[in-house]
Amino acid sequence: MSEQSRRPRGPAKPYRRPQKDPVRILAFEALRAVDERDAYANLVLPPLLRKARDKGDFDARDAALATELVYGTLRRQGTYDAVIAACVDRPLREVDPPVLDVLSLGAHQLLGTRIPTHAAVSASVELARVVLGDGRAKFVNAVLRKVAQHDLQGWIEKVAPPYDDDPEDHLAVVHSHPRWVVSALWDSLGGGRAGIEELLAADNERPEVTLVARPGRATTGELLREDAAEPGRWSPYAVRLAEGGEPGAVEAVREGRAGVQDEGSQLVALALANAPLDGPDARWLDGCAGPGGKAALLAALAAGRGATLLASEKLPHRAGLVARALHGNPGPYQVITADGTRPPWRPGSFDRVLMDVPCTGLGALRRRPEARWRRRPEDLDSFAPLQRGLLRTALDSVRVGGIVGYATCSPHLAETRAVVADVLKQRPETELIDARPLLPALPALGEGPDVQLWPHLHGTDAMYLALIRRTG
Repeated sequence: MSEQSRRPRGPAKPYRRPQKDPVRILAFEALRAVDERDAYANLVLPPLLRKARDKGDFDARDAALATELVYGTLRRQGTYDAVIAACVDRPLREVDPPVLDVLSLGAHQLLGTRIPTHAAVSASVELARVVLGDGRAKFVNAVLRKVAQHDLQGWIEKVAPPYDDDPEDHLAVVHSHPRWVVSALWDSLGGGRAGIEELLAADNERPEVTLVARPGRATTGELLREDAAEPGRWSPYAVRLAEGGEPGAVEAVREGRAGVQDEGSQLVALALANAPLDGPDARWLDGCAGPGGKAALLAALAAGRGATLLASEKLPHRAGLVARALHGNPGPYQVITADGTRPPWRPGSFDRVLMDVPCTGLGALRRRPEARWRRRPEDLDSFAPLQRGLLRTALDSVRVGGIVGYATCSPHLAETRAVVADVLKQRPETELIDARPLLPALPALGEGPDVQLWPHLHGTDAMYLALIRRTG
């Protein structure tokens, strides 16, 4: 018998159950839903948080941390992918998605929060033990210890190409946007490094929660009585909630008299409603009304003038959301389920028409950060025929002398000016009218006549609006 075999063995190391951390488990579940089901975090996270609060697992600080972990990880996914790729010995596509989600959550805690290094690593390893098993937890531990060797700026210097060598790829890594999105946004801004850096940085900021007081149903004065509420910057109906403000706690929101609506969305509706019009002003149309924010504001404004709104939405479940948003409107309105490219109404039926068309959503990356990774350049080709068809329907639907508002929550030129130019080229009986005077308080609206809003300049989503008068 060898000397080694004669040595007494110590007691076996007892198995330790992994420590369940409700905050990080919830954040992981939200990321898996985004990845597996193509869900949006702003739709997935609230019910998860409500369930956790109802079970007594969460307080306000826990909810804030879970929200930061989910949104921070999604916003910085491109940067963290580049960092993690430098710390593993295989292509990222060969790392199982659940493992990559745990690594990304860990990377965000290490590089994007003030959580101490040892706490970020140990909490991530414990999460891995719970959701992945001990074997994969060891891999997570090894990778995150490498990530922890540098801070965010140190990693960027290592993984991002120099700006002078490849400006777009440099900005893509530094600001965590796909390269094609960086290129498209840069084109829309018209060049210059400072502007694109400010825009990309703004996309990674947490957006404020903005409420709209629906005219005739609520006032901004009522909403401003809420704790830490402030007036909106541009819309007379807007009120901003301080960080952490919960819209569901506001009585007027619960009752549908107010709603959550970005100020850019409010401004689009207001500009259309206030555009100068000759002749009657009795019938308004929202031709792509879901989920109902603009329709609710338009319906309230119409009611104040004795006009009516027809809100049309193709998808039945979204039409239901529109009906819910308009319920209780002080004046008459109608909600229908209809395809805007094959409308059931007669041509020339309306005095004002809003057509807020489906798009890539690149103007709302602050609110839906996962959209930047989900969209592809080829999506533009699939939206293009629909956008042009809906604008043609809008022009057919408005009477001579009436106004059409073409709007989209994307600044991509292929979804904005290119659509308007292509359609109006075939419609000599139309003219673009200058939308800028209808937004008199806003700076930096460009040369017109259309308007492009920007997160870094206006604090809104990047909404686009062209106002068109039918002249014949």
